[in-house]
Amino acid sequence: MKALGLSFGRKMQNSEIMVKQVLKQLEARGFETHFIRMLDLDIKPCKGCTACVGSLLSGGSGACIIKDDFHIVEEAILEADAIVVCAPIYVWAPSGLFKTICDRMGPSHDLAFRTNAVEIAKKMGKEPAVDPRAFKPRAAAYLTVGGARTKNWTSLGLPQMYEFGSMGLHVVDALNVYAAMDYEHILANEEVMARLTEVGNHLADALETEGGLDKWYGDEGVCPVCHMDLLTILHDGNKVECPICGITGELTLVDGKIHVDFPKEEQERSRVLYAGKYEHFVEIRDSVKTMKKIPDLAQRLQEYK
Repeated sequence: MKALGLSFGRKMQNSEIMVKQVLKQLEARGFETHFIRMLDLDIKPCKGCTACVGSLLSGGSGACIIKDDFHIVEEAILEADAIVVCAPIYVWAPSGLFKTICDRMGPSHDLAFRTNAVEIAKKMGKEPAVDPRAFKPRAAAYLTVGGARTKNWTSLGLPQMYEFGSMGLHVVDALNVYAAMDYEHILANEEVMARLTEVGNHLADALETEGGLDKWYGDEGVCPVCHMDLLTILHDGNKVECPICGITGELTLVDGKIHVDFPKEEQERSRVLYAGKYEHFVEIRDSVKTMKKIPDLAQRLQEYK
């Protein structure tokens, strides 16, 4: 099997070494490994042109029309069985290049969009254009690292890493490292390095154990699906929402501790799962069909030029 490591940090610095520590363990478990330093690539931001959406809704491949190095990352992901991604945190959340990659992967690599593009192509009597490797089950682990000693300065790190999973990843572990500046280099933090070795073993176990892809190996969080601790207050009684999964639950105090009950039907529609992605596909598809048109749009835009 093949493992891919993506680092959004500097050469041989914390993010890169964290990824490589995981890959080292996967190599020891017999995986073929591939590493990409994302800062070495020319990756342009998404233009929001929706060409990928139009292509997929017509049974096409959803290929991006921007010409840059994105295809290198795309091919590496298609080949991988396990993926580990690490991004540095500069201001609360993963660095900008990480968000750029997530935007580029959005609908063009979304599992529901791709699945339905294949079905549309077959109904049209065409050979599906989506690469069949897109539907391979993959294990993933997310890592973030920030220098601040206060954990809340990295509060949006791991939650935003879930933006990467539009293609439908089985995230089995996640680790946020803060107070990184207490050490000259992450290599000096033996506890973290040992935990990264665990992450490598968890990725291997997930792929080599029956049912392993459906197991969570990391620290538990308030959400039973993504295992993160973020909550959005809905101002509707005691209802809250997981902003990563987009699912609703009820917050209560049990023995003085916060508890959130997410019903099974809500958990099953999490947007990190196919059902949630399909909801979004239907939303976009129907929006395209019912979009309100402005006959004199070109004329009305003139005053804003």
